[in-house]
Amino acid sequence: MTPEDIQAIFFVECEEAQSAAEAGLAACRAGTQDADTIHAVFRAIHSIKGGAGAFGFAALQTFAHGFETLLSEVREGNAPLNPPLVDLLLRALDKLADHVTAAREGAASPQDSALLMELEAAARYDAAGRFDAPVAKPKAKKATPKAAAPSPTDSARDDSALDALLAELSAPSPAPGDQPREQGWQIWLRPLAGAMRNGGEPLLLLRELSELGAVCLQCDTSAVPGLDDLDPDQAYLGWTFVVPKSVSEASVREIFDFAGDDCPITIGEGDTKWADMPYRPAALSPPPPPPAAEAPGEAPQIDTVPAKTPAAPPVGQSIRIDLLKLDKLIDTVGELVIAQAMLAQRLHNDGVAANEEFNMLEGLTRDIQDSAMSIRAQPIGSVFSRVPRILRELAASTGKHVTLKTSGEATELDKTVIERLGEPLTHLIRNAVDHGIEKPDERLARGKSADGTLTLSAEHRSGHILIRIADDGAGIDHTRVLAKAVEKGIVAADAALTKEEIESLIFAPGFSTAASITNVSGRGVGMDVVRQNVKELGGRITIDSTLGKGTTFTLTLPLTLAISDGMIVKVGDQTLVVPLAHVVESLRPAPADVQGMGVESMMLNVRGRFIPVVSVAHAVGALGAVERPEQGVLIVVETESAGQAALLVDNIWDQRQFVIKSLDTHYRSVEGVAGATILGDGRVALILNVDTLVARAAGPRLTLEPIGLEAA
Repeated sequence: MTPEDIQAIFFVECEEAQSAAEAGLAACRAGTQDADTIHAVFRAIHSIKGGAGAFGFAALQTFAHGFETLLSEVREGNAPLNPPLVDLLLRALDKLADHVTAAREGAASPQDSALLMELEAAARYDAAGRFDAPVAKPKAKKATPKAAAPSPTDSARDDSALDALLAELSAPSPAPGDQPREQGWQIWLRPLAGAMRNGGEPLLLLRELSELGAVCLQCDTSAVPGLDDLDPDQAYLGWTFVVPKSVSEASVREIFDFAGDDCPITIGEGDTKWADMPYRPAALSPPPPPPAAEAPGEAPQIDTVPAKTPAAPPVGQSIRIDLLKLDKLIDTVGELVIAQAMLAQRLHNDGVAANEEFNMLEGLTRDIQDSAMSIRAQPIGSVFSRVPRILRELAASTGKHVTLKTSGEATELDKTVIERLGEPLTHLIRNAVDHGIEKPDERLARGKSADGTLTLSAEHRSGHILIRIADDGAGIDHTRVLAKAVEKGIVAADAALTKEEIESLIFAPGFSTAASITNVSGRGVGMDVVRQNVKELGGRITIDSTLGKGTTFTLTLPLTLAISDGMIVKVGDQTLVVPLAHVVESLRPAPADVQGMGVESMMLNVRGRFIPVVSVAHAVGALGAVERPEQGVLIVVETESAGQAALLVDNIWDQRQFVIKSLDTHYRSVEGVAGATILGDGRVALILNVDTLVARAAGPRLTLEPIGLEAA
């Protein structure tokens, strides 16, 4: 594994640690935290700090250290966890995320001096719960000046700094008669064999001890072999440190939280000498407990870090897998699905009765596919976890405070979908806060709470996922939206639109009802981007709004972008696929259920509600297709921009899974076609883009972009 691979793993772990810290601080804000919550946040920041030091990200390490120092005071009960402090910790977490991003992208580190001063000041609370003014905290003086830390842009570690530190730590011990009697207590540490192979770096631990004011009394080099026998992955040195009385034992042990059994430490009183240690310096096994002191002193009681008993493997274990390997597995599963469909077609054509064997193969294929898809699946909570920061930033710029409620965070969907979901979700949240939720005084005047409420939810339904973003704001003013659309020329002045059609107008390019342009919204380039991104994911977005009560956006997305379910339909001389995510129902209408409208248009009466009938044959130019709805089958579909419609086809051949092949890759983009697939008989069938077909047939008043289906 290359250093670049290890560094990539570090950034993945940073994301996990940030998510854990975000969840812990959210619990602190809600007042549901306990001691374990604070410990979890501290460990997350400590982990980021340690990794940043290992890779030379000095700015990230420095900020994480200041963050960690305040968390340590909170954990020890020295700083009260009140709302102002929680807000400060959340701002620090946001800044830490900026540092991680800068380190990952090789960009300049963000300005953090003012926030670091706040963190230092917050760690000095007085008895009344107030903290000092943000002034620089003096550093403890050390025996030898420490070399300057490398800049975050340095690709290699500064060897001069290491040489200076090694020279200090390896200095010969004073003679017994000259050895000073330090006012404090001592610790002994020796990394075990294999500590470096496991990713440990003892010098980082020594630096942290030095920052606490600890002074190295002796470095034991007796176990260092000759040059020919030297193994760079082994640890040969041991150290004796004297620690000031003002430093607590817990603060020292925190440094070694993640060292585990690879670097055991022994703690004793300040007058204990190296020669009095209960194990020989050259030993590479954990030391037994030293003898207890005869009389209690000011230093902590002598003890040893207890050896950890082997724990049973956790219930849920995970490994990191290269995404290219997963993609290859998914592609292979797709080919297996095609082969299974071909076998089914061959057995049917030849009249071979092998139902039991074929059903077994079909079941195994589905199991393999589900297992492969589950490997790529990730909980959507990783997307939801970014929302609190967005709301904090919006609160600062708009003055609107919003309470976030979430549900369904464990709902899983494809990693690719999750990665591409962040941008449209961010747009929808910013739109909800800026346009939907009223200002505090307006909310109070309407009998609402001063703080708005934003609800995020996710759930599986019928082979796809539903994500809802709901706010309790003012809702959509349909009169104002229609007037703005007429003003911008999006619809005709005499257009008679339904409530759903008016709501869909907010997705038109350039549409905005903002009175002025701000850094949040007003330029009309947000909602059309959301619509386009959702369409590219093979999904759709709908709106449900009530004036004065709020608005709900519902995103319907596929679980994966590789394999989906659909109806294989016959339309004249064409075989097409209708994605099942759009299908509501299918039916054979009676003549009385279909009413003419104008010269060519027809409407279908579905339980008292009329929806347009769209001839798929006319859309794709198929020959020999049925002309009248009662002669064929109508498939009722749900679309994003035009509501429901009924697709007229000759017949429904089958309902099965299909492997999506991109036309962009193998041919070129074709409007009205979402992709292609290979049928069981080896023929290529086009996958219909239901939204574009229905939007075009609905007429020019709702066509927000030029659409034209060409024969592939």
